[in-house]
Amino acid sequence: MTDSADPRVDPSVDSRPTVLLDPEREASLRTIGVISYVLHAIVAIGALLPGVQASIVLLIVAVIVDLVKRDDAAGTWQASHFSWRLRSVLWCGILYIVTIPLWFLFVLPGWIAWCAISIWFLYRIVRGWLAMNDRRPMPV
Repeated sequence: MTDSADPRVDPSVDSRPTVLLDPEREASLRTIGVISYVLHAIVAIGALLPGVQASIVLLIVAVIVDLVKRDDAAGTWQASHFSWRLRSVLWCGILYIVTIPLWFLFVLPGWIAWCAISIWFLYRIVRGWLAMNDRRPMPV
């Protein structure tokens, strides 16, 4: 018989210790998380809609907020969300840079690649936001 709460059996179970937060601190971290997810979502949606380019400044602000506030969430379920958002931005940046040569072949392959990356980024932001609303950590 297996125990579903055992992280060796169920990898979705986070075995790291979790710090219990006072309600005020948890609410503050959730507010910061919502603001960051909103900024990320604006940039992700702007990347998908023709003619609507959200400013890269919004993304930079979101990344700075995540970097500055990440230590405040250390040891909590919310820490995984800070890492999730930062990792999403990092991977998207790498993928955008790697696919730049496709723009030189013809416009269409570059456009398709960048749309796919933007959709993936939006998926990660929505997935993280939904998990945060359910007070669930992200797999990191």
